[in-house]
Amino acid sequence: MKKSILVITMTVILASLSLACWLKPHTTYSHSERRPLASKPEFSVSSVVSGEFMADFEDYTADQFPLRESFRKLKALFSRYMLGKKDNNGLYSAQGHLSKIEYPANADMTNHAAERFEYIYNTYLKDTDTKLYLSLIPDKNYFLAEPNGYLSIDYDSFIADFKAKADYMTYIDIVPLLELDDYYRTDSHWRQEKIGDIAALLAKSMGTDAKAEYSENTLDHPFHGVFLGQSALVAQPDTIKYLTNDILSQCTVNYYDTGKAAQGDMYNMTKAYDKDPYEMFLSGSSPLLEIINPNAASGKELIIFRDSYASSLAPLLAPAYEKITLVDIRYVQSSFVGNFIDFDSQDVLFLYSTTILNNSMSLR
Repeated sequence: MKKSILVITMTVILASLSLACWLKPHTTYSHSERRPLASKPEFSVSSVVSGEFMADFEDYTADQFPLRESFRKLKALFSRYMLGKKDNNGLYSAQGHLSKIEYPANADMTNHAAERFEYIYNTYLKDTDTKLYLSLIPDKNYFLAEPNGYLSIDYDSFIADFKAKADYMTYIDIVPLLELDDYYRTDSHWRQEKIGDIAALLAKSMGTDAKAEYSENTLDHPFHGVFLGQSALVAQPDTIKYLTNDILSQCTVNYYDTGKAAQGDMYNMTKAYDKDPYEMFLSGSSPLLEIINPNAASGKELIIFRDSYASSLAPLLAPAYEKITLVDIRYVQSSFVGNFIDFDSQDVLFLYSTTILNNSMSLR
């Protein structure tokens, strides 16, 4: 009798879940994971024979499972507190921060990044009067991983090795100015209100002065960083603060996402309330943009080859330069850069996180 009840109960549960999976509205996007979810695959004889249909159907059912977010959180909590696992799919919690394990160092990736930078140097910069600088941003595992028992690359060796690959540039060391709480607790990026000293050091090392007084503004919207959704662990969201002053308010920002200049905002308040509020800084990912400062003390220009960390830093360099151009070769081919920029006597800064350099196939 007990076995019959158990079989009937399990049958009802499985049938109910299957029915719920088919009847529930299709979810196209996971805001917590920041990725599109699999859609129902189209049935065809060829896709069944090749096995493609079943593979796609498995992805679909996993992504569209009823109460998926609740089960993700339950799995993460069970793994951590019942099984004693230190991480969940490579994500972990320590010292009030969430982070993703970055290990091991990948020589192929760093070589690829170095080759892209050298291509840009040889193609556009070698025979010009530009002044070349390099600065690397360690991800927060530099401060968090090893002290808490997690695998970690040797960041000091990583940075030293990459400096040697790009010895045609002057290196600016910002690591001594950084600490763990300069980064968001639930995200990979650094906090703008904490990096004024970084901007000042970079500007000073490039022969100019970016020191300025700012008003600190707080976004009235919680920031659920990328690690919070991916880990499914429980943590309080961050708060985004952003800096303003009269100089920044009078700057013009031109975006070239379509190849033609379109004026936009330094801080995009629409994106501040969208899926990734960090994209409020210079509107997030953009292949090419310019910050024009009509009140610059000098006529100097700066070109930054960059990743997303520069989105919140570049506004703090704006007081020092008449024009700052940001180039992201994840979204524009290196071979096309010369179509948009005339390299002459500018300061040129390659500013990249160790995460991008260690996973550099996106650099084009």
